[in-house]
Amino acid sequence: MIFLKLILTNLLRHRIRSLISIAGIAFSVAAMLTIVTILQGAVGMFSGILSSDSQIIVFERNVSDLFFSNVPASALTEISTWPIVQHADPVLFGVVTSSDHPIITCFGITAADARLRKATWLEGSRANFARQPDDVVLGQRAAEFLHAHLNSSVAIGNGTFHVAGIIQTANGFEDGGVFMPLPAAQDFFHKPGASSVITIKLSDKKFVDEFKQRIKAHYPDLIALEDAEFTRSYSQFKILKATAWTVGGCGLLLGGLGVANTMIMSVFTRIREIAILRVNGFSNLQIATMIFGESALVSVFGAITGLLLGAAFLWVLKLIPALHGYVDVTIQPFIVLTVIVLAFLTGVAGALYPAMYAMRIRAVEALRFE
Repeated sequence: MIFLKLILTNLLRHRIRSLISIAGIAFSVAAMLTIVTILQGAVGMFSGILSSDSQIIVFERNVSDLFFSNVPASALTEISTWPIVQHADPVLFGVVTSSDHPIITCFGITAADARLRKATWLEGSRANFARQPDDVVLGQRAAEFLHAHLNSSVAIGNGTFHVAGIIQTANGFEDGGVFMPLPAAQDFFHKPGASSVITIKLSDKKFVDEFKQRIKAHYPDLIALEDAEFTRSYSQFKILKATAWTVGGCGLLLGGLGVANTMIMSVFTRIREIAILRVNGFSNLQIATMIFGESALVSVFGAITGLLLGAAFLWVLKLIPALHGYVDVTIQPFIVLTVIVLAFLTGVAGALYPAMYAMRIRAVEALRFE
């Protein structure tokens, strides 16, 4: 109890300094939580594009990006006949341009694709998809910024296409995308008879290993991964996750330096007080515990405040219409726990030098300190 009283007294004695340290940790935690959550959500949404009503993704082996993957139509034809396969859907990914919008995601798909089956059709119907080679279906957001409606014409790249439908999807990448019939997309992106991936749904999950072995035996240039495996191993996802944690970690480091500065100043202004504690029987361990306790308390208050700030900021982002579908603000418990632990460790690390300095103070010399 006496330690807690001393810790609180020392922190309240210099309220402004303590509040600045708490604010440093809080803003660092809020930034880390926001960045990691947004980028993790982006990874989840992109992987959701690939795992729409499927369990396995088949793509070209050793490609750095799925946009460069080429899966031949012959593989799709054979894979579709395997008894263990319920359905196989080819998807060709590409990037198209239009006036004032240099980057629009394009999906070359068939009429049976789950994206069209699961979407809410605002205009048109799935039955009309791919009836004409120049037909496209637009996501609701794409239709808005392209100023398009049913049966209108839109200029995409060097071509003009007929809008056969407008759909609404929960995924921002899809809602802001263009859906082309696969043959038209193959011609548009100069990939005749190829797709970027094949999404596979098996008749039973127990056939996963058998399917992978078949792909390896029949198509050595292709690789089959389960959705979770792909998310863990895809290089672009690894880069995004590493970037998020690195940026967040740098923010926490700056917050930790603020705590260290506060603790150093606190020790320097209390040298005589620490000497009196030593004279009254406080050991080195007790002095260090007091310093670490102050730092830990600052870190805990800062972490809690930062989590509240981060959650509030994510909630505000979710309400912005322009970001709807692009930002997944679901906060994962693992991320919260990791951020709290890192904030606590950062604060404690910031108290290492002040604690060591306080332990080296000699009572006789400190009492003469001015």
